[in-house]
Amino acid sequence: MVLGCATLAQSAALDAGLQLPAELKPERYEAQAAHLAAEVLSRYHYKATPLDPALSGKIFDQYLKALDVEKYFFVQADVDRFAADRGQLGNAILKEDLRLPFSIFNLYEQRVVERFGYARTLLTQPMDFQLHEDLELTRDKLAWPQSEADMRDLWRRRVKNDWLRLKIAGKDSASIAGILDKRYVHSMQRVSKAKSEDAFQTFMNAYTMSIDPHTNYMAPKAAEEFDISMRLSLTGIGATLAESEDYTTVRELIAGGPASLSGQLHVGDRIVGVGQGAAGPIVDILGWRQDDAIDLIRGPADTKVRLDILPVGAGSVEAHRLVSLVRKPVRLSEQAAKSSIQSITNGRVVHRIGVITLPSFYEDFSAKQAGNKNYSSATHDVARILEDLKAEHVDSLLVDLRNNGGGSLAEAVELTGLFVGSGPVVQQRKANGSVSVERDPQAKVAWNGPLGVLINRGSASASEIFAAAMQDYGRGLVIGDPSYGKGTVQTMVDLDQLAKNEKPRFGELKMTVAQFFRVNGGTTQLRGVVPDIPLRGGSDEGAFGEATYDNALPWAQIKSADYSPTSNVQSVLPTLLEQHEARMHVDPDMKHLYEDIEKSKLERTKNVVSLNEATRRQDRAAYEALLASRRSTDQALATPLPETTGTDHDDGLEPNERSLTKSLKSEKLRKDAKDILLLEAVHILSDEIDVAKPEPKLAIGNAVEF
Repeated sequence: MVLGCATLAQSAALDAGLQLPAELKPERYEAQAAHLAAEVLSRYHYKATPLDPALSGKIFDQYLKALDVEKYFFVQADVDRFAADRGQLGNAILKEDLRLPFSIFNLYEQRVVERFGYARTLLTQPMDFQLHEDLELTRDKLAWPQSEADMRDLWRRRVKNDWLRLKIAGKDSASIAGILDKRYVHSMQRVSKAKSEDAFQTFMNAYTMSIDPHTNYMAPKAAEEFDISMRLSLTGIGATLAESEDYTTVRELIAGGPASLSGQLHVGDRIVGVGQGAAGPIVDILGWRQDDAIDLIRGPADTKVRLDILPVGAGSVEAHRLVSLVRKPVRLSEQAAKSSIQSITNGRVVHRIGVITLPSFYEDFSAKQAGNKNYSSATHDVARILEDLKAEHVDSLLVDLRNNGGGSLAEAVELTGLFVGSGPVVQQRKANGSVSVERDPQAKVAWNGPLGVLINRGSASASEIFAAAMQDYGRGLVIGDPSYGKGTVQTMVDLDQLAKNEKPRFGELKMTVAQFFRVNGGTTQLRGVVPDIPLRGGSDEGAFGEATYDNALPWAQIKSADYSPTSNVQSVLPTLLEQHEARMHVDPDMKHLYEDIEKSKLERTKNVVSLNEATRRQDRAAYEALLASRRSTDQALATPLPETTGTDHDDGLEPNERSLTKSLKSEKLRKDAKDILLLEAVHILSDEIDVAKPEPKLAIGNAVEF
């Protein structure tokens, strides 16, 4: 039924004069890859699940969610027509016939073009901003629009909100119409650039995530990007690129890379053509997808690439220049561990707190297996940083794991060993029930001084292993928000290797194979790591984290490992909590942050934004008055409200619509902004130094008469 449904939709859209995307068809090798992935998942996954009609139904729901989570494209009639094939998606995989999921994807693309095409027609119609209407901010929990009339009304309100945001930001009607028309056309063009690989990866992830939230399929391109993120290096020109309108634009030059060293490329330059070698033809990449453009620009080390550059600030008809570069290995040092030193004055004493910021638990697997002792590794980098901090005579150490989503399990174990030695770090339970204890038997303690770990809701997996071990050993204070709650272990399965393909075609599976447990026998699954000292950072536990998935593994407990706590930070915890709370009552930054967190939560709970101009302007004026009040007392501003509420300094633009200069300036301001959560964590560690000092003893000498 879906195949016929797509044909009807195509006919209707053509009657409306819309240019529809080309119909996507599955490649033969994609069907083979899907079948092989199903064989692996049904046998070796931690929660091995047969690909039966029940799982097919879950895949169906997950697929529609992946395509149209906010329910802006499909109407209920579309879903009803799909429902007849609800139990057939598993058969499509096993029979190596992917026409059904591709038909659903094609209909999705057509609906996207139809909806944005309709949105463009609304830009020429009058809008009444005196009406008391509203728009839901998130629609994932709402029902599908029941009819085309309901869908058109939804889009009318969506366009009205887009227009009102720009109007309140000070744009005139002609500018607003131009900005929104370009935005909607860009959205139509983006979906028209979708490839077979995009449809296949979306469908396969619907399958894998129907089993558990952290099992994923990665097509060859996605697998390569994952490898780059783990090894923190790539071979190319050493430039971060961004898509700006139809241009591939230089956003940043990586220090030490070929582009930076050449002096020929500048931030804002636009790459419009790419040639290989000294004489290869220049391929015009104007309007290309960014990932396709990057594929042409990257290449093997010590090979030449020629770039046709439209200089920053130049018009499209002005003189281009040709830049020739030799590709080299480039380290992504911005994503590696970093350190700083914070000085805190307590009375007449200055405490120096070393801060290590670790964005992920990265590791270059290939270099490690090849025996390269200098392979990229989070543990290696942190060990070097620790030596530097010890040379600086820091008094305490804070490991900042906020928004660190994890990475290599081996790195989590080895990094923990730098602080607890060779003792047990984490326990793994496999599907057959067997339990192994992970430790680094060669580990030597690199830091035995006071320690804190700063986490938030974005700290997951390997971050939770490290934080939990520090807590269980009593080795350090855990500060912040409760962590994500991911207590599962994944492994990479190279489908091309299994199929003995000479070139990457089938992609890879990131598959859950075990559950990890703390050395005390508990698990971080669902519950996460609960901090010793809560420090709210604004994350909404009900909207983000493992517990939000309906197919997450349950919490469990096993026998404790044989380990001995190295110290007992709990003994000083009551005093530290008392001092922290006292500071919270008088610290204006924290007060403002918590005010904004509560207001933001209220907005999320309401889940609607008013489409009445007077109401929106009142909300904006009230918030601006609040900010002015804070400035008048020369107090630092806390985190601003989310842009989607329309009540902060919202310019109404999407990220790719802002000038590169403005975007980079805003990014720098955010990086340079006062990090009040980190500063409070540093204050807590400074307090710990004082509290943990032994009381001075009374020295009794010879009696002396005065």
